[in-house]
Amino acid sequence: MKTLVVGASGATGKLLVEQLLKAGQSVKVIVRFSSSIPQTWKNNDRLMIIKVDAIEAISIDAMTVYLEDCQSVASCLGHNPNFKGIYGKPRRLVTDMIRLLCHAIIKNAPEKPVKMVLMNTAGNSNRDLNERISIGQKLVIGLLRLLLPPHVDNEKAADYLRIKIGHKHPFVEWAAVRPDSLITIENVTAYSIYASPARSALFDAGQTSRSNVAHFMCQLLLDDSVWERWKGQMPVLYNDMISAKS
Repeated sequence: MKTLVVGASGATGKLLVEQLLKAGQSVKVIVRFSSSIPQTWKNNDRLMIIKVDAIEAISIDAMTVYLEDCQSVASCLGHNPNFKGIYGKPRRLVTDMIRLLCHAIIKNAPEKPVKMVLMNTAGNSNRDLNERISIGQKLVIGLLRLLLPPHVDNEKAADYLRIKIGHKHPFVEWAAVRPDSLITIENVTAYSIYASPARSALFDAGQTSRSNVAHFMCQLLLDDSVWERWKGQMPVLYNDMISAKS
């Protein structure tokens, strides 16, 4: 199987690429010319590095070519945590990329649906499940929508998959992984997966290591039983408490 990864130069994206390669998979990554990538990637026969001036400027025709031999795709794209990344353009980086990827897959009309895994956030509700949140959290989320464009981007990216692609698309199957507060732990540790948040992402946030996010995304892509359990859903990840303290 071959997987295309966008956002591969980010903290979680690099870990996902490494785990896919460790599992023996072939991988394509799309990165900016200015991106920093591990030196070992440049000498790996199972890894194709596609460099572009701007991720947001990729055409539908180019993406169609990039995806034509891929059976799965993963997005770890996000906004840089600085003023330009939060308030500058493109404000819909993730949503626009998910839309582009879906359009390219549909244009290729694959014989089997392509798996798409989106890295999202526990701060975004799965409105297919009508998840209950407190009035206080609703008020804060309303403010986040006004003040933090990346939050809206995360919501719209997941909504595109839920609403536009849906659950019975002939060419695209999807899952949106929702970690809580991201932390860095070198190794994969024990973690738990829930269909909906087990705690408030704003007032009682849990922790999720980037290594565990990458591991679960890898499992979704490679393990059919895991995929069947979670496709069309937005699973939430938390590090197990013992692991988080180790």
